[in-house]
Amino acid sequence: MRNLIQEYMVSSQYYAPRGRERLMFLGEQIAQKHLHYSDSLIGIVGDAGSGKSSLINGMFPGLELSNDDDNINPRKIMQVRDLMHDIPDAGTYHLDMRFQMAFTQMYEIVDFVKKVMRRKRRVVIEHFNLLYEALGINADIIVGIGEEIIVTRPTIFGPNPQSIYEIVHQSLNYRKMAHTAEEAVVQSLESEFGITTDDFYSSDMRNGFVLKFPKEPKVDLEKLEALAQDILSQNLDVSYYDEDHIKMGDKIIHCDGARFHVHNTSEIKNFSIYKKLIKDPETKVYNLIGVIDGNLNDMENRNTFYFLKRQ
Repeated sequence: MRNLIQEYMVSSQYYAPRGRERLMFLGEQIAQKHLHYSDSLIGIVGDAGSGKSSLINGMFPGLELSNDDDNINPRKIMQVRDLMHDIPDAGTYHLDMRFQMAFTQMYEIVDFVKKVMRRKRRVVIEHFNLLYEALGINADIIVGIGEEIIVTRPTIFGPNPQSIYEIVHQSLNYRKMAHTAEEAVVQSLESEFGITTDDFYSSDMRNGFVLKFPKEPKVDLEKLEALAQDILSQNLDVSYYDEDHIKMGDKIIHCDGARFHVHNTSEIKNFSIYKKLIKDPETKVYNLIGVIDGNLNDMENRNTFYFLKRQ
């Protein structure tokens, strides 16, 4: 019955949230909903800086990565040439193809992965699209991360990992633009309207962002947009400062998604703010909406619009 059920699932999509903690939480939820104990080959696709490592940490708590954004583990990288050396009890292995190919040959990687699978162990492979052709086997489950997170179980009809990569690769820049534009809006809310991050929390949407207010804020949305646009027009460099901060121009700003930004505010195109707050009838919170694509029409059907657009 499980196999029949899985054949009916083409893909599931989630917003890719900002921040390590939220990504790890979503990774945990994805594992609970989609991962099966018999899955031995897990393919992860997406660009550097998209949050793959955080998502993997959420899906597989305690898994020692061969590398992440801050360091490289030489012992884990060289496990390809000495299977099970120094880690005889590992049930799950991790490879990052972009790093791995710099140290070992493709045939060695292929042999390693096949040996792991023959031993009934699991292997999680970042940039799986770079291995797929040489390996000749598709993953049991593919997870792609860009602006959205796509979870799919390939069948004989696909999808292949490159097609998932192309989707998330194209969408990632919208996520980075949205997060950087959000920082300009947050600065403007505090400087002009006295509204701080204690008064709202962030959420996600396609090609934009949402700030959720438990109480209706007193804010002129036209003026807020103009202030944020002014900040973005200054062509400010944006860079990672530490896990909790970014540097925008000369300012160091608190941020829970410090790695998910464009390099300069000049890269942000078609930013605008929806000129009214939308009250959620279920949660009763007020939603301030910023978009990156300039499309402020039919906000109540926005998800359907983008679903149809990408078919």
